[in-house]
Amino acid sequence: MIKKILVSQPKPSSDKSPYFEIAERLGVEFVFRPFIKVEGLTAKEFRAQKVSLSDITAVVFTSRHAIDHFFILAKELRYNIREDLKYFCITEQVALYIQKYVQYRKRKVFFGSTGKFADLLPMMVKHKNERYFVPQSDVHNDEIQTQLDSKKLRHSEGVMYRTVPNDFAGNEPFDYDMLVFFSPSGVQSLLKNFPNFKQDKMAIACFGPTTAKAIKDAGLRLDLEAPTAQYPSITAALSAYIEEQNKK
Repeated sequence: MIKKILVSQPKPSSDKSPYFEIAERLGVEFVFRPFIKVEGLTAKEFRAQKVSLSDITAVVFTSRHAIDHFFILAKELRYNIREDLKYFCITEQVALYIQKYVQYRKRKVFFGSTGKFADLLPMMVKHKNERYFVPQSDVHNDEIQTQLDSKKLRHSEGVMYRTVPNDFAGNEPFDYDMLVFFSPSGVQSLLKNFPNFKQDKMAIACFGPTTAKAIKDAGLRLDLEAPTAQYPSITAALSAYIEEQNKK
């Protein structure tokens, strides 16, 4: 029987989340507990990368974390953010988050419609004279750098934040029937917190192929993987799996 499920993400802000509908319909409990957290680099750590912000004219934001840590570090570095700095964002949702730090309507902000960097790139090409800066996580690939190089755009990148395990307290209960992961970092955090972890009958689910690979590489049994053609979302997959298992 699956009754208590740990979801390694923050609790949904909306009461209309599918998780709550599943919990009520199937009589199960979801506990939302991120296995990882994001923290910013210190000004000293950033300076060690020898990346200069003094001559940039545009910033590329791929997430809210990138926005937070760019403005926080800029303040620590005493970097004066110019009024005419342009912002290129992966989505409108990310773009709107900028107003947490600056007056949005007074800034030149551009954003893509699909959430893919390739969709944003044509807008950047139209501003080919800009000097772009891309704030990054410590875990990243060279995709953005490669695409910017392919268009001969001037750019620099710098790590401004990192993903670290979100440690469990020593007395924190771990009595779950199922774990749900969304990133390889979450799997690494589990093994760091519980080096002698034994899966036994505990089910493990995940979203995304890289997370699935991390689970298998760790020698764990993957009981449920999404997305699939039948179940494009993790909640749809969970609903069907829990219902089937609890019928047994």
